[in-house]
Amino acid sequence: MSVTHQTDAASGAKLLVLLLAFAWGFNWIAAAFALQEVPPWSLRFVGTAIGAATLVLATWLSGRSLRVPPGAFKHILIAGFFNVSVFNICSAFAQLYGATSRAVIITYSMPIWASVLAWLILGDKLDRVRLIALGLCITGLTILVWPLFAAGVPLGVFFALGCAFAWTIATVYMKWAKIDVDPLVNAAWQLLFGTLLLTFGMLLFDGYPQVWPISPRAALSILFIGLFGVGLAHFLWWAIVGKLPTITASIGSLLVPVVGVIASSAILGERQSITDIIGFASIFAAAACVLLQPTARHDEMPE
Repeated sequence: MSVTHQTDAASGAKLLVLLLAFAWGFNWIAAAFALQEVPPWSLRFVGTAIGAATLVLATWLSGRSLRVPPGAFKHILIAGFFNVSVFNICSAFAQLYGATSRAVIITYSMPIWASVLAWLILGDKLDRVRLIALGLCITGLTILVWPLFAAGVPLGVFFALGCAFAWTIATVYMKWAKIDVDPLVNAAWQLLFGTLLLTFGMLLFDGYPQVWPISPRAALSILFIGLFGVGLAHFLWWAIVGKLPTITASIGSLLVPVVGVIASSAILGERQSITDIIGFASIFAAAACVLLQPTARHDEMPE
């Protein structure tokens, strides 16, 4: 491949990074709109179902086979439970019980918790940079959460932490399992399994998908979540990881909470206090410490 073609490919991949940041960042805004009219279980069931179908189609169009080794299914099922089912339902309730911007930034503390759990379970090195990141994260969470306790138990915060911990458990579990499955195929199956598990929750709590009648804005929000926030975004992520250096992909991941927080202020009208801003900055700095290390690898499904 010529130098010109390589440059064009890298430029195209960098554009995908920007598209990904907006797809995942605005996914939180779309969920905030949809949750005004649709129960969380119904929203997550329909959104992940659309996303799973989109990703399966994308996998097929990319020439990959959905076939995986029989022994890998149990590991993908467990990861899908945490990474898709628990993550998605916790994020919905985090937005119901608290500000979207706060839910986004607390959720994106997940790389720090993953590095700590990998140290405890896998024996990964917890170096000085990761220790600094952990300190920044705890400081940021304390600054962010402490004032909220004055008004009672901040359920939104605990659900947002549930998102971060669910992603962390799934990531470390998949590293421990060491299954040999194409990452995009792995993501497709996780979404399929996650949708199946969310189906049971939706039937238990809602009885049926309560997505009608709803306004055009809520309907478009659900379509955006399924087609772009779940399906297309995961396809873009694995395309980016395959074409760009890890650092560049990490910057793309870090752009997601930036887009989410700014959009929450601009579109949802949320206003951050000084303590919110300081807490956000500390958690963001902690995530940057972990994600921007040269040794960082991406075999996870950040959202």
